[in-house]
Amino acid sequence: MKDIKEITEQLEQGVKEVFTSGRYAEYLDTMSKFYHYSANNCMLIMMQKPEATMVASYNQWKKDFNRQVQKGEKAIKILAPIPHKRTKEVTLQDGTVESRESQWLSFRAVPVFDISQTDGDPLPTLTERLNGDVKQYDELLVKIIECAPVLVHFEDIPGKALGYFSTAENRIVIRPGMGEEQTIKTLLHEVAHSMLHCDGGEEKDADRETREVQAESVAYTVCKYFGINTDGYSFGYIAGWSGDKDVKQLTESIEIIRKTARTIIDSIIERGENNENN
Repeated sequence: MKDIKEITEQLEQGVKEVFTSGRYAEYLDTMSKFYHYSANNCMLIMMQKPEATMVASYNQWKKDFNRQVQKGEKAIKILAPIPHKRTKEVTLQDGTVESRESQWLSFRAVPVFDISQTDGDPLPTLTERLNGDVKQYDELLVKIIECAPVLVHFEDIPGKALGYFSTAENRIVIRPGMGEEQTIKTLLHEVAHSMLHCDGGEEKDADRETREVQAESVAYTVCKYFGINTDGYSFGYIAGWSGDKDVKQLTESIEIIRKTARTIIDSIIERGENNENN
């Protein structure tokens, strides 16, 4: 079995190779049309629709992506800054009058919608759904669920999200009916979120891009350790969340990723040993 250091080195190389693909250029062109929201707005989005993956305004979905918000969908409310400017005359001590300008911001609530609330042209993707079987799947699934620090629920999720960790509800939700590889990988991704990015988590203040890179890297590492190949999904996923054509978030988080993966792996192995002893 390959050690964790070797696995994460393979992950870094695989992600770098995605950057040279034609699919990545097409993906970047589309993603550049999405706004980068502030940390506060990202938190508002997560609280209102934790499974959200890509959000835009009603008009932006229609104009930039040829997609239509579905009738009856409830908007996600975020805060948009409104700049203000005022100039006033000030009389100085020597009697001269000077114009001085002051600027400030106020905020108003504006509606946005997640891609799951829209229909229309598909967006380019860097990932391929995992469809393979997993050896001793049921046993491994139970062990991972037992490792999770929060409850895990299998429920239908609107749109295309495969799973999510809700900080507000403190639980993990996984889409039922997926292939065995995809279910295990998705569950591990959300377990990593629940360990690192919960209230009090070691990486709770990380930005959204770093959070996703960390969670997917942990999932990839644990899967690889147990002989599950997620290259076709994880490499593209991490590249899509990276800020530039490098692996900055990955390399800066590598020790966190290795430590978290090791914690999950050790917990799974320990549960297996306990079952054998019983």
